[in-house]
Amino acid sequence: MFELNKISFLLFLIFNTLFTFDGDAKSAGGETYDLIKPGFSFEGATGTFDRAQLRRGYQVYKEVCASCHSMKQLSFRNLSQKGGPEYTESDAKIFASEFFITDSFDDYGDPIERARVLSDRFPDPYESKEAAKASNNGAYPPDLSLIVKARSGGYNYIYSLLQGYGKEIPEGVEISDTLSYNPWFPGGGIAMYQPLYDESVEYEDGTYASIEQMSADVTAFLAWSAEPEMEERKRLGFIVMSFLFIFALLMFFTTNRLWRDVH
Repeated sequence: MFELNKISFLLFLIFNTLFTFDGDAKSAGGETYDLIKPGFSFEGATGTFDRAQLRRGYQVYKEVCASCHSMKQLSFRNLSQKGGPEYTESDAKIFASEFFITDSFDDYGDPIERARVLSDRFPDPYESKEAAKASNNGAYPPDLSLIVKARSGGYNYIYSLLQGYGKEIPEGVEISDTLSYNPWFPGGGIAMYQPLYDESVEYEDGTYASIEQMSADVTAFLAWSAEPEMEERKRLGFIVMSFLFIFALLMFFTTNRLWRDVH
């Protein structure tokens, strides 16, 4: 009886952890807001990234977000790797060549500027942390490479935050003139002004660039940048779990056969 109760208790803990825990709510100004969950293609054990969406997301990052936010953990070659946007290598080289870097000096000590190549990292929009703060009312724009992993709520939080501008400020909530109100940001006041407006970009594939569309696309791109090997991880996980399942069945039937005549 004790063992049965122990197993029942463990099953209850597992069920409670997997199905009843809810950390997808944010509080601002004393009010609680549930995160918006649009449902991304990469969710679930077999989910994969939408290549077209990742490409649109990169376009939003490049044309909007990159003016303030860096992505230091990404190299231009990542844009052509399997499991990501999967641009051709030629396209990735073109993207890289649009930016320049100074990493050597001539015989006179003068810096030599060159176009970036596939092995170079994404550029930083500012020369220093101090310059970044000076351009953003004292706030430092975080690097976006792992932002999905660094924020509670993950990609759903990023998606909700991007659509949280323009909401009416509740009574009793005071927001500084240098901040914007966003109910999904802790405290409600965020230093980043509204970054996205309808048709902020003109998508190359002709998709209408609504705020919702751009928010979803750039969120998917940031989710990929935080875990570029996700699809490979899921594929290997499926293989391993299939092997363990078959192994468990073989062990069950083998053990059952060996001990069948034992009384």
